[in-house]
Formats: sequence, C-alpha cells, structure tokens
Amino acid sequence: MRTESIPKTAGRLVDGFGRVHTDLRISVTDRCNLRCTYCMPLEVVFKPRDQLLTYEEIARVAGVLAGLGIRTIRLTGGEPLVRSRLDELVGQLLAIPGIEQVALTTNGLLLAEQAQSLYRAGLSRLNVSLDSLREDVFEKIARAEGLERVLSGLAAAKAAGFRDIRINAVSMRGLSEDEIVPLTLFCRREGFHLRFIEFMPLDADAGWSSQQVLSGQEVRGIVERRFGPLVPAIRSDPSQPAIDYCWADGSGMIGFIDPVTAPFCGQCDRLRLTADGQFRNCLFSTTEWDARQVLRSGGCDVSLAELVQECVRDKRAAHGIGSEDFIRPERAMYQIGG
Repeated sequence: MRTESIPKTAGRLVDGFGRVHTDLRISVTDRCNLRCTYCMPLEVVFKPRDQLLTYEEIARVAGVLAGLGIRTIRLTGGEPLVRSRLDELVGQLLAIPGIEQVALTTNGLLLAEQAQSLYRAGLSRLNVSLDSLREDVFEKIARAEGLERVLSGLAAAKAAGFRDIRINAVSMRGLSEDEIVPLTLFCRREGFHLRFIEFMPLDADAGWSSQQVLSGQEVRGIVERRFGPLVPAIRSDPSQPAIDYCWADGSGMIGFIDPVTAPFCGQCDRLRLTADGQFRNCLFSTTEWDARQVLRSGGCDVSLAELVQECVRDKRAAHGIGSEDFIRPERAMYQIGG
C-alpha cells in the first residue's frame, strides 16, 4: 500500500455548481435482516464478503476524504448492525483528524444488543427506520416480524445515553396515512425527532410510481390537523435534507424530507461510498468511481483523492426525478446505502 501525502493544494471537494462537500455516507454492508418493499427484493443475492471493503480500507478512504474537507460520516447499509464489531469502526473513524461526528442509520432490530458499545465508541446520533407502530403494517412493509425488537432497541439506546435519536418513516400513499398520527404521538412522548420521507424510485422491484408518493405537504397537513400549526425551525445547516418544524408548545421538532416533490439538490453536500467500494456523487447517480480497485491495486492516497475529486466534478445539478431525462439507477437502496 502506498500512502503518499496529499498536497496541501488539493483543496476542498467542490463540484461544478459551487457545492462544497463535507458529509460522507458509508455503507458497510448490503446485507439486511428485513426485506422492506421500498428498499430490497424479497429474494436477494448479496455481494461476496471479499468484495466488501474492510474496516481498515474504509478508514483509509475516510482519512483521505477528511483531508479534503469531509467532516461528518453516517454509517449505513443494508443494515449496518449485522456487520460484526461496528463499534470498532466508529472508533477508528473518530480517531481521524478532521472527522467531527459519526452517525448511524439502522432498522433497530439489533440495537438493544449494541447500543451501549456504540455509545461508548463515540457514536453521536442514531437514525432509526420505523414506518408503523402496528405489527401487521410493519410486517407488510418489512416482510418480516420485528416491531417489538425495534422498540426495545430504541429503549436501550435511550438508556445507554443517546439523546439525538431520529425516527425515519417512509410515506407511501394507501399505506402510511393511518400511521402518521400514532408515530407522531409516540415520538413526542419519547422525545424522538420524527422525519417523514417521501417514497423514492429506489425499490428493488422497480414498482415505484409517482402516484404512490404521499407528499411531505400532505403528511404535514395531517399532522397539523391533529396537533395544530407547526412553527418553522431555524435551519442551522442549510445542506440538511429535512425541513424541520417546532411544536407550538416547544416540546421538540418534526421534519419532512421531500426529495420527489421538493428536491433539495441545490444545497447537497453529500458523497457516498458503497459497501463494495464505489464512490457515488448522488443517490440517483448512474455512474460510479471504483475506490476498491485503487485500494487493492497498490494505489496511493493521492490516487484516491484524485478519484473522489473526479467524482465530485461530475456531479449533476439535480437528480432529475420527474424529468424526461431521468434514468433510474440500476442499484436499489440497499445496494447504495441510504
């Protein structure tokens, strides 16, 4: 392995539209213990384990990108907690100079067993996917049992010391309308930051249509009819995908992520690294840049830096959902990393 230092003149990760990239989403596996309809097929063949990046390779890539201005990392999957010793990777990433925060997106099934070790490792935030509080609806979406395990995981995370816990709920027309108020009540009671996410064309069965999208505006209307007007929150981070609102009584926040009806591409600061080592400059990118090949062919850190800079330079202005030239990615969500 060659580790030539990156010249100080390498600069930041800035694309052709002036967007500075400071956030990296790292998928650690394509495997998952659920089969959510908006993410995975029921029957799936996963990547061979030797094609996935090792923790050492992931940390090396993160170190190179930290030198180019990456400051925050979120670990994703698949389901990242199915990969063993994830707390060790968290510690490795937080030891990299320049990395300020490591967060995790999980379905919560294995969270009860791992919450304490992740908290001790320095993980700063949890994003937990939870689309319903009814077992029958949970199973219809996830195509597996597990609601009680998710709720136990959330309780364990609170007990371990996590204070920044966000609940991600995908909104699908004809399925989610009756889940909105119960989820809102639950998150208000537990002190979780709930975010509703529009259904995106990244389902593995390619069954997505715009008619299935329950828009963030519609969801917000349901929330306000039950709980009263929401107060727009101050955006401390202009690049965050969620539009947050405060409850009028000051008891917390709720957010809406609307990539289909109200794209936020203009402020995007995110890059992605797939579990098999491919850089992607957009969730909907149809092109990838092979970091694994550089890592495993003796390439130096400068080569990795040049590769990711090329990836950033090629980033489009927007994902283009709904436009005539939109091309659906070949990979589904579980293969990319959320």
